[in-house]
Amino acid sequence: MAKSIMIQGTMSNAGKSLIAAGLCRIFKQDGYKVAPFKSQNMALNSYVTSEGLEMGRAQVVQAMAAGVEPSVRMNPILLKPTTDMGSQVIVQGQVVGNMRAMDYFAKKKEYIPVIRESYEQLAADHDIIVIEGAGSPAEINLKQDDIVNMGMAKIADAPVLLVGDIDRGGVFAQLIGTVMLLEPEEQARIKGLIMNKFRGDKKILDPGITMLEERAGKPVLGVVPYADVDIEDEDSLASSLEETHIQAEIDVAVIRFPRISNFTDMQALSMERDVSVRYVTKPSELGEPDVILLPGTKNTIQDLLWLRESGLETKITRLAKKGTIVFGICGGYQMLGESLMDPLQTESALGSVRGMGLLPVTTVFEEEKQLENRAYRIGMLEGNFVSLSNKKITGYEIHMGRTEVAGKTKTPIYPFVSDSAGTVLGYTAGTVAGSYIHGIFDEIAFREAFIELLYARKGKTRGESEHLTLQEYREQQFDKLAQVLRESLDMEKIYEILGLIKQG
Repeated sequence: MAKSIMIQGTMSNAGKSLIAAGLCRIFKQDGYKVAPFKSQNMALNSYVTSEGLEMGRAQVVQAMAAGVEPSVRMNPILLKPTTDMGSQVIVQGQVVGNMRAMDYFAKKKEYIPVIRESYEQLAADHDIIVIEGAGSPAEINLKQDDIVNMGMAKIADAPVLLVGDIDRGGVFAQLIGTVMLLEPEEQARIKGLIMNKFRGDKKILDPGITMLEERAGKPVLGVVPYADVDIEDEDSLASSLEETHIQAEIDVAVIRFPRISNFTDMQALSMERDVSVRYVTKPSELGEPDVILLPGTKNTIQDLLWLRESGLETKITRLAKKGTIVFGICGGYQMLGESLMDPLQTESALGSVRGMGLLPVTTVFEEEKQLENRAYRIGMLEGNFVSLSNKKITGYEIHMGRTEVAGKTKTPIYPFVSDSAGTVLGYTAGTVAGSYIHGIFDEIAFREAFIELLYARKGKTRGESEHLTLQEYREQQFDKLAQVLRESLDMEKIYEILGLIKQG
């Protein structure tokens, strides 16, 4: 069986996912077969595996860092919040239903066999498993039947590294307080502390580190600087969502819905030096961008109503009529149509709502979720999007709606994206386009053609680009992260904690 090590944090967004990804890359570089694992993930950013199963995006990124194929065994339980009180529950990649928080809390111990089976299957196939916790292990109101922090550490018999976020202040209290709120046997599992997101001269911390080690009774294994790496975030606390400024030639304004999902679709655009991706929550922030992107959302109808009430819908509609490119993905695509009908009330008790009316299509929500990961092709287009014609793309679908042309229409409309069977998964009309395909910008040929289209609309020609594929860019960033961790962490001690000898 594999050796294991678990990364827990003092709070959400302390940097657990990034530290875990960096360790996955280091162990891979050192010649080990490594896999990530998180028993329960709560996130709206998800991914569809090659088998057509859904899992959390954080473990997908960690799998990429480890150089292994993402598998739902790495994330057996995924919770996707649908309201403030409930979530869609996905077990081993498939939806089992929607549950209120208290109902799931009462039921979650029933999933321990599923978690154990998934973990043991991974452990049998790998040398090292890097396990990620969730939130904080010191959430004393949630400790009963815990399956994701110390409960998972016990299942895997894993040593724990505890990560604190120094950037938000109070890191000494975070670390000591977390340790003190744990039971003695849980405290014994913690083998080291890590301070994350530090800016400045580390020597300033030395007196505090000495006192921390004495009071917590745990060694500090490193102080990790605020790393300048571009690796996907997975949740609503992601720092990338705070970007609001135009910094490059091409201005991409992304609507930040309250229930935004799969905003990782934007990473391929943001990696381009001449593209600014910024997030907008109110009309005054929108300006006159080169393109407005409506991303995915876990509750299309409620977020459409938010868009309407905020005044953003009116602003977007006016810009579209003036000729601004408007591009919707998944839920954002559904909003662009004339109507959204939900006869089974899978998303909303409203039953149906009026869409934005920018595409002559209608969407009907269905009970079964569509999950696909495959190749697609852009159609033979005319008009504003003609230069994108016939491009191949890869991506994945996660949706519960079916979208079709709304009967006879005076507006010329063209099939935008189709699968190999000819099923249309997006349309264009005028300067508006929409598609169900997540990851649509990942393919370099399509992405560069799209950016060149935006340049041409400004009467400009794009200069030489780096022509990096997203995979090449990610590999660079993973290696950069690994180097930062090697320089800031006591890797020899971490290998000792694992029960392995550090290579090299």
